[in-house]
Amino acid sequence: MSLSHSTPLVPRRGRTVGAAVATVALLIAAWHPGMHRSAQAAAGDKPAPAVPVRVATVQRKDVPLAMTGMGSVLPMASVSVRTRVDGQLEAVNFKEGQDVKAGQVLARLDARALQAALAQAQGTLARDNAQLTNARADLQRYTELQQQDAATRQQLDTQAALVRQLTATVQSDTAAVSAAQVQLSYATLAAPLSGRIGARLVDPGNIVHATDAAGLLVINQIDPIAVQFTLPEGAFQAINSALHGPAPLQVQAIDRATREVLATGELTLLNNQIDVTTGTIAMKARFANPDHKLWPGQSVDARLVLGQQRDALTVPAAAVQRGPNGLFSYVVDADNKARVQPIEVGSSEGNTAVVTKGLKAGDRVVTDGQFRLAPGTAVREAKEGGEGKGADKPAGAKAANGSQGAAS
Repeated sequence: MSLSHSTPLVPRRGRTVGAAVATVALLIAAWHPGMHRSAQAAAGDKPAPAVPVRVATVQRKDVPLAMTGMGSVLPMASVSVRTRVDGQLEAVNFKEGQDVKAGQVLARLDARALQAALAQAQGTLARDNAQLTNARADLQRYTELQQQDAATRQQLDTQAALVRQLTATVQSDTAAVSAAQVQLSYATLAAPLSGRIGARLVDPGNIVHATDAAGLLVINQIDPIAVQFTLPEGAFQAINSALHGPAPLQVQAIDRATREVLATGELTLLNNQIDVTTGTIAMKARFANPDHKLWPGQSVDARLVLGQQRDALTVPAAAVQRGPNGLFSYVVDADNKARVQPIEVGSSEGNTAVVTKGLKAGDRVVTDGQFRLAPGTAVREAKEGGEGKGADKPAGAKAANGSQGAAS
């Protein structure tokens, strides 16, 4: 019996290991990014669709040249109303939180002692006036007698001196009457200025003194009203130059939460020195406040307008983006592809930013949809009311994942 030559038999365990190795190799090949991209290219996949964005054109126009600082609202004037004489508070003629006019009676003290002092001074004046009248009559008689040699010169001179003495006494009595009248007027407390009353600090029936520190009430003048704010000392030269212009510098009081312009006024004070501890200079502005939108103690942003910046390059503020290397904008080129353009921004006015470097008039910049973009991304202008801001965030996340896959 002859034996034929045949392929040697492979053990079953060897065949199992070989199949496992082949399977792993196929999986690695299938999921390797480079091989995956090659397979897609071989299959002839279409390029990614253009990303919808909103676009604006860089324009040249005049914009206000302004600086903004943190400020607080102050009353234009604040007065603590105190009594100038001691006495019992008899009545108050105001309500807490009431608006009052200058000269309006606010409170009255018990004035009986002051009225008595005035009456006494008036009585003394009347008595001395009577004595002066009699002395003048005697002086007239002595003058006539001396001319007739019926009276001596000494008698005439003595009577003249008495008249002068009584004249001085009457003058003193008149001043005493005036002083008593002034003291009596202090028993009636009137508003020294127009404004709004705060809380009542003393109730009727209490004894008040001229030395009381707190006083009876506080009046704040809130129309007009003031805003005190600070700006960096580096702004001093520009502000000082603008102050020499023909018109007062305009200041806007802006609500910090809503960014609403609450009132527009004018600069009234540039402080006479720079605060060396903070490196700032203090200023004050005056505002008409008929609607009481500004209130003492309120925190606001004060925007000082120094003039007009002529022919400035402007873009919507939404086009300005911040990255790890500074500010930039996405610029759409002639092929409708986005590129990153570093920029420098000088100032902003509302929703408009002034670009000092990096852009030129006519450039198209992306104002919405930046989260979807990467350098070289194809873009198209979104339709109004169609593709909006709501899709930015998911699209951005999607683009980020794509970028991560490409990077790997």
